[in-house]
Amino acid sequence: MKVIHAAKLAILGLASLLLLACAHPAGVRDDPEALRRVVDATVLPLMEKNAVPGMAVAVTVDGRPSFFHYGVAARDTGRAVTAGTLFEIGSLSKAFTATLAAYARETGALSFSDKASTFMPALAGSAFDGISLLELGTYTAGGLPLQFPEEVTDEASLVAFYRNWRPAFPAGTQRLYSNPSIGLFGHLAANSMGAPFDTLMEGRLLPMLGLGETYLRVPPARMGDYAWGYNRELAPVRVNAGMLDAEAYGVKTSARDMLRFVEANMGAGRLDPALRRALAATHTGHYQVGGMAQALGWETYAWPASLDVLLAGNSTAMALQPHAVTPAPPPQGDILVNKTGSTNGFGAYAAFVPARRIGVVLLANRNYPNAERVRAAHAILQALEGR
Repeated sequence: MKVIHAAKLAILGLASLLLLACAHPAGVRDDPEALRRVVDATVLPLMEKNAVPGMAVAVTVDGRPSFFHYGVAARDTGRAVTAGTLFEIGSLSKAFTATLAAYARETGALSFSDKASTFMPALAGSAFDGISLLELGTYTAGGLPLQFPEEVTDEASLVAFYRNWRPAFPAGTQRLYSNPSIGLFGHLAANSMGAPFDTLMEGRLLPMLGLGETYLRVPPARMGDYAWGYNRELAPVRVNAGMLDAEAYGVKTSARDMLRFVEANMGAGRLDPALRRALAATHTGHYQVGGMAQALGWETYAWPASLDVLLAGNSTAMALQPHAVTPAPPPQGDILVNKTGSTNGFGAYAAFVPARRIGVVLLANRNYPNAERVRAAHAILQALEGR
């Protein structure tokens, strides 16, 4: 597929996007060229506004994948983005972690009601005797911080951090987004299965999903496909390793593989029955915050969802501040499933509507605002729906 460079194409504005969507109320879903025009009109202005060097966009409609490539994976060489370019996806990795944990449950290794200390004896006698795996996986353990303190650098300091931590809220009452929370969730799930997290992810889960371009540690043979990320100064960067990084933000993948994962989440392909149930289980909302239901790894909304509701659910406040939760009611209709992810040099977003069999993946080698990602994906999904 021909690579499209933002600097060489005329930029279509929002008005053009709306005109295109209205002109193809049914055809955008069925017409590849109409879809391309909508994606171009959405993505090219976004890249220019946010100085994004390169993006890979993938769209699935009724099981039919489409890929759109923009800009460069490396500014110094001009290496073009392709469907096989590897991007860091940051916290979108949590959807993979949740899938492994849900698979552990489906195979009888754990229950989400199990106490965290059950699978890490070093935590016995700590606050984690009263915190469930589900509360860790939904950021409702009681106020674990967004990141580990700098002094947490090895297993001993990791255990000391968790043993010394004291909840600020009763478990299950407040959501505070936290890498140490879902990181421990994934670590304990792996413990329940009797193997290291990395081994289970790369040796078992990813092959079961048919994902041959998804890694926790990019192998030497694929480093040429690994994009450089770019920070605020447009200096090249890649993610640094940290404690429980693989569980919380460590996945690198291609648009091709990320779309396969989205399609698997919508029931496509031949999958092990336990894995299929596990994927579906990650979409179940457990706690409600405004219009967003916190599932495992993913977050869900009633569909059709307004742009304002999606922006609120993916806002900075939602990521940095505690929010009181209520039990999430069962959905009354279709749902949209989504997750953002960022590292210092990359920005990712995936959103899909299983009942409508539509989904969008946006991978970029710059960390640009979540709101821009949400607007872009929402516009594409709305066009596919003829809205």
